[in-house]
Amino acid sequence: MSGPSFHYIRATEIGDAVAACVRPGATYLAGGTDLLQLWKAGLAAPRDVIDISRLPLADIFVDDSTLVLGALARLSEVAAHPDVTARHPLICAAILASASGQIRNQATIGGNLLQRTRCPYFRDRGLACNKHDPGSGCGARHGENRQAALFGGSAGCVATHASDLAVALAALDAEIVVASATGERRLALEDLYPLPGATTAPDSSLAAGDMITAIHVRDASRFATRSTYLKIRDRASFEFAVVSVAAALRIEDGVIAEVRLAAGGVAPLPWRLRPSEAALVGRVPTQQAFVAAAELAIEGASPLENNAFKIPLLRNAVIRTLQTVGGQS
Repeated sequence: MSGPSFHYIRATEIGDAVAACVRPGATYLAGGTDLLQLWKAGLAAPRDVIDISRLPLADIFVDDSTLVLGALARLSEVAAHPDVTARHPLICAAILASASGQIRNQATIGGNLLQRTRCPYFRDRGLACNKHDPGSGCGARHGENRQAALFGGSAGCVATHASDLAVALAALDAEIVVASATGERRLALEDLYPLPGATTAPDSSLAAGDMITAIHVRDASRFATRSTYLKIRDRASFEFAVVSVAAALRIEDGVIAEVRLAAGGVAPLPWRLRPSEAALVGRVPTQQAFVAAAELAIEGASPLENNAFKIPLLRNAVIRTLQTVGGQS
C-alpha cells in the first residue's frame, strides 16, 4: 500500500498513547481490520499511527457478577472464553455471526464497536456523504438506499451501524470504560453512538485521543438460558446484517419477568426496542404477545424508496427471536 508517509508510534502505556493521539491527524491501530480498508480507500490518511496492540487490555474475566472484556481482546478469544460461553451466550452468538474466522482472529472488541458504516456512499470518496465531507449531503437518501436506516436517520445521514456485537451488548445494557487526557470515565454503550444531524454524521461521541479500554456487562448471566441473536443477511458468509435482532428473556412462574430486545441494520446505532420490551413484561410468553411486541417494534419506521421491505423483515425477526427464547415452536 503506497501513500503519504506517517509516523509510527508503538505505545507501551495507556497515558502515553492517549497523549499522542490527541494530536491532529493521529489515530489508534489495534487489529487494523477496518482502518486499513479505510486507508486504502482514501478515507483515512493518518499522520501519526499509535499502535496500541501491545497494551495490557486483552483480559477477559468475571468480577463478582460483571463480565469484563478488555478492549484489545480478539473477537475469537471472547467467543471461545468459557465465562462468556457459559454466562453470556448472546455475546458469543453475535460474534460468531460477524465477519469471517480469519477476521475474528485479528479484530478487537473495541475496534469492532468503533467500525465505520458500510454505506456505499461513505465507502466511495467521490460520492456525497456527510460522514467524510460534512455539508456535502447524503447521497443515499435519494440513491441506493436498500441498506439504509428505518429509525434514527436524518436529512444528513441514513447509514446504519455495522457491528453485530454492539447490538448484543446494547441489549445487555453494557457499559464502556474510556481513557482520555482528562482521566477515565464510563458511559452506557448506547451513549457511544450519537444520532446524525442535518449536515454532520459523527461515528461516535468520543473526542480526539479517547480510547475504549474495557467493556463491562453487569448481571446479565440471568439471561443465559434464554437468549439468541438472529442475523438476516444477503448471503451466509461474511456479510453485514440487513436486519438483526438480539433477544434475551427471563421467565418466572410462566410469566415474562424481564426482556431485552435490540435491532441491528435498521438505525445509525444499535436500536433498543423498548416499547416492545415494556409490552412483554408481565405477559405469558404466547404467540399473541410476541406478535403484539413485534408490531410495536416497527412503529415509527421511516422507510426510503428501496428499504421498506425491512419493516416486515424486522417484525418477523422479532417474532422469530421471541419464539426461540420464549420456548414457542
